[in-house]
Amino acid sequence: MRIGILTGGGDCPGLNAVIRAAVMTAELRFGDEVMGYLDGWKGVLEGAYRRLDVPGTRDILPEGGTVLGTSRTNPFSVEGGGERVAENLRELGVESLVAVGGEDTLGVANRLGGHGIKCVGVPKTIDNDLSGTEVTFGFDTAVQTATDAIDRLRTTAESHHRVIVCEVMGRHVGWIATYAGIAGGAAEILVPEVPFELEEVCERLRRRHAGGQFSSIVVISEGALPAEGPDADSARFATASSAKDQFGHARLGGIGAWLADEVEKRTGFEARVTILGHIQRGGTPSAFDRVLATRFGVAAVEAVHDGAFGMMVALRAGDIVRVPIAEAVATSKMVDLGLYRDVAGVFLG
Repeated sequence: MRIGILTGGGDCPGLNAVIRAAVMTAELRFGDEVMGYLDGWKGVLEGAYRRLDVPGTRDILPEGGTVLGTSRTNPFSVEGGGERVAENLRELGVESLVAVGGEDTLGVANRLGGHGIKCVGVPKTIDNDLSGTEVTFGFDTAVQTATDAIDRLRTTAESHHRVIVCEVMGRHVGWIATYAGIAGGAAEILVPEVPFELEEVCERLRRRHAGGQFSSIVVISEGALPAEGPDADSARFATASSAKDQFGHARLGGIGAWLADEVEKRTGFEARVTILGHIQRGGTPSAFDRVLATRFGVAAVEAVHDGAFGMMVALRAGDIVRVPIAEAVATSKMVDLGLYRDVAGVFLG
């Protein structure tokens, strides 16, 4: 069998571990050929690919990023894109496709089923927002990177008696902020799922500093906003961006700078912002992500040979299972509010 594989969306630690596991499983266990499409759906749309084999992928396990490249290309944003993808796959003799990505990449895979394309999905995102799986690979590495940064920011915050606002990724969910904030002992954790009252945040910081804590770390997710009112309007204006990708997503960022300015104006405490940005995506994957990505790669090829198309491999209760891609991309997985309020809330302020 000739199998195609692609990596789409934002780069993520663990992608190469998936590619390696899929290639080794396909070639060594089943005698398959694997064609790697370059730059996500862009490569399938344009017929850009390279042959993958065991010798060429055996040693890529610890490498960050993806040897295949990635993009946010949406074939359905191009007239006749779905038909062109199907034709390119047929011309190369690719019988099935393993799509590694988040809700956009897998959403395309789900739609392509209507064009007769046999797809199996692998969940990938540092945001951990894909339904159907308890965790996505890349999340653990991103949280550890953010936690390390918070630990370093704490020493400079203490030295200068500052409030430091640390803005982390996550789009419209706050998984990274919640986990890194808990692990880093943040004074405040602000997430998109729970709009915050700016004055209440400032008052908790005042009480904290009055009680002898002369520095504070505030972790905020890039998609967090104040509760409705003038503060929310001000924050939206400050973070507005007209730039959108092919899936219609606006570029987020800037809420941390807005919050630091507001905190300094309202409390008088010197405040600074650090935006971690793409550093959370980069570097080598953690041991957890290497193992999970490897398990997903093996399971994806097994699903291909079982004819389990339209399915995504997922982690549930420690086991790798299969769930419909349509189910996985239907809704974003929001932060567990019990974890946020009952665990994080004990230590905040």
